[in-house]
Amino acid sequence: MQVDEDAVGDVVKRLRRAEGQIRGVIGMLEDGRDCAEVVTQLAAVSRALDRAGFKIIASGLEQCVSGSAGEDRKANLEQMEKLFLSLA
Repeated sequence: MQVDEDAVGDVVKRLRRAEGQIRGVIGMLEDGRDCAEVVTQLAAVSRALDRAGFKIIASGLEQCVSGSAGEDRKANLEQMEKLFLSLA
């Protein structure tokens, strides 16, 4: 399965935002910022990465539901379930 082209742009945007957040966290650590502030920012990065992953999975599920039949559909849905659980 391929990621839907419409979803790719959104996922890339989210990942670039997370990339910036990670650079910010590194800077916070280097500056000796309070650990609670650092952990709060790490949690935000984690949520951003999760949202990117869920967007990819949602795109795959949409393809499974609309484009597959029979055993292929079942195998694709099982694969999507595994991917979803890997992020949970």
